[in-house]
Amino acid sequence: MRRRDFTALLVVGTTMWPLQSLAQQSQRMPRIGVLLPGAPSTSSPRTQAFLDGLAELGYVEGRTIAIEWKWGNDQPDTLSELAADLVRSNVNVIVTGGTPAAKALRATTRTIPIVMAVVGDPVAAGLVDHLAHPGGNITGFSIIAPELGTKRLALLKEVAPNMSSIAVLSNPKNPQSKIEMTEIRTAAQAMGLQLHPAEISTEDELEDTFVAMNKAGVQAFILLTDSIFFSQRKRTVDLANKYKLPGMYFFPVFVEEGGLMSYGPSDADLFRRAAGYVDRILKGTKPGELPVEQPTKFELYINLKAAKTLGVAITEAFLARADKVIE
Repeated sequence: MRRRDFTALLVVGTTMWPLQSLAQQSQRMPRIGVLLPGAPSTSSPRTQAFLDGLAELGYVEGRTIAIEWKWGNDQPDTLSELAADLVRSNVNVIVTGGTPAAKALRATTRTIPIVMAVVGDPVAAGLVDHLAHPGGNITGFSIIAPELGTKRLALLKEVAPNMSSIAVLSNPKNPQSKIEMTEIRTAAQAMGLQLHPAEISTEDELEDTFVAMNKAGVQAFILLTDSIFFSQRKRTVDLANKYKLPGMYFFPVFVEEGGLMSYGPSDADLFRRAAGYVDRILKGTKPGELPVEQPTKFELYINLKAAKTLGVAITEAFLARADKVIE
């Protein structure tokens, strides 16, 4: 080989080494699928918490991991197709939130590990066999704990002691709603409260529901866990304040948006913790060996500005029990 040809070959080979290295690195890079029922804009507190949790463990999107994002945009009928897309893309692990999305994934794959960052009762929903030993390819974090609905109703009754009728807003398409409704119904009966179920399956029905509650003389409401309400949280809060209806919400972000009060676990914290399960799975732990963790710490948030708007008097003793008071 002539010297000039050898030198040219050496230069080309040296130039291609970094490209080949990047290609090999890309092939080795773990791929995480994320299926969320809402939209990117309304889900940003959750996704940012998840990315922060990954970063704490050394994972950076585009550098050490690749993430395939799928959004339901509050259209539950699209979840099955989106789940199938993720499975076809051959990701290493999938992160999701909410019972409908988790059920869509479970119906699509029994091999790819699935981490439910936020889910209701996964046993009752048929997603896992047991909380301590899920089995199969699904694990994660439940937001449901025994008597959580009862506690929420009792707290709402404390700030609205003259309340005799209460509406419960739920999405009938969400199987978790039936589980939560059963507990709420029992608690309301024990407290002598008249219950008004209000079902919402699309965001277009939200305002009409508040108008109907106002006409029916409902004095307060509880919001059951669902992605429609989460994505429409600002609108829901604004309607509640417009019609002077004290509400109990399922996540603190509602109170930060102007809602009266919430009691429950932090969904952002659960998404951050989900990153830890992803890390363990990528390192070889089987999802069926990771217990579905239930919340052990619950936070009470109160918005005093909303209380003033709604004409609700919050006692100092009640405020002292709050984890966060927004003024």
